[in-house]
Amino acid sequence: MEKTIHSAKIISGLIITGVILLSVYLKGYTSEKEKPTTKAPAAQQPTGVPVDGQVLRSESLNEEMVVSGTLMANQEVSISSELNRKVVAVYAKEGKFVNAGAILFKLDDADLIAELEQLKQQEKLVLLNERRLKELIDNEAAIQQDYDQAFTNLKVLQAKIEQLKVTLAKTSIRAPFSGNLGIVNVHTGAYVTPGSPLAVLTDNSHLKIDFAIPEKHANTLKTGDEVQYNVESNDKIYKAKIVAHDAGLDQKTRTLLMRAVSNNSSNELLPGQSARLTLRLSNTGNALMVPNQALIPSSQGYSVFVVNNNKASFKPIEVGERNAFSVHVTKGLAPGDTVITSNMLRLAPGSAVQLVSIH
Repeated sequence: MEKTIHSAKIISGLIITGVILLSVYLKGYTSEKEKPTTKAPAAQQPTGVPVDGQVLRSESLNEEMVVSGTLMANQEVSISSELNRKVVAVYAKEGKFVNAGAILFKLDDADLIAELEQLKQQEKLVLLNERRLKELIDNEAAIQQDYDQAFTNLKVLQAKIEQLKVTLAKTSIRAPFSGNLGIVNVHTGAYVTPGSPLAVLTDNSHLKIDFAIPEKHANTLKTGDEVQYNVESNDKIYKAKIVAHDAGLDQKTRTLLMRAVSNNSSNELLPGQSARLTLRLSNTGNALMVPNQALIPSSQGYSVFVVNNNKASFKPIEVGERNAFSVHVTKGLAPGDTVITSNMLRLAPGSAVQLVSIH
């Protein structure tokens, strides 16, 4: 009997537990069913051609031009003899600096010295004769014609002496200015003739640079303006000052030849080197620069697309100087305009656009 009652209690407990679990399940099912269904919002589709843009801002622009030039010595001369003579001494040292007036070569002058001594002895006799006749003329003991002849002979002889001194001086070949000597081409004992190159003397303390500028800039650069240049041998930037220019343009090239001078006291640079000069032509403080890729060329010039109320507006422009990345717009745009820089082939005036990025 007790066993039957115990079994009945167990069965009743299982039934109650099942009812409770079923109630919970049905309640959860009902609550999930009663929830309102919320749909995900549909993705908003773009409303125009995707493009990139750049907002124009005023900036400083230096208009520059790069031209080529050649470095030249301030002074350069080929040392040569004016006489047919033998070289008896060479004082010139290759590659060395010499001062103006220094003797570089000495030519044989023995015969000239002997001739000069002979003329000086004759001068003493002629001078004595001139003075004696002068005393006789003063005492009215000689005729004027005899004195005039003696005076003329004296002057002719003295002129010959001076001429010989000049020739004698030419046997000492001196440096006409201070500078550096190049290769010496003769040695002691060589026989030289007029015009024979003995050595080259170069003054490199300053260097000249000749360059040509186009006709349109002929009045832009003036004497006294400073230019910058560089050479292939190093990465330094050097400065030069314009000192002169030709009186007129070259008729073939329509360019103006100009000359600048640069200090070279350190002797870093050598004549003959090529130079790349950077010429500053103007400075604009409120320039508008547009990326090169934004330009649309045509037979009438250049145009750009500008964003206006999310639409593409077509604007003709005028351009000035350009560099590797942008161009100076001189007319047609204003600060604050947003210029389209991509996808221009898909655009037409009035096309709807969507700015993906703005710079």
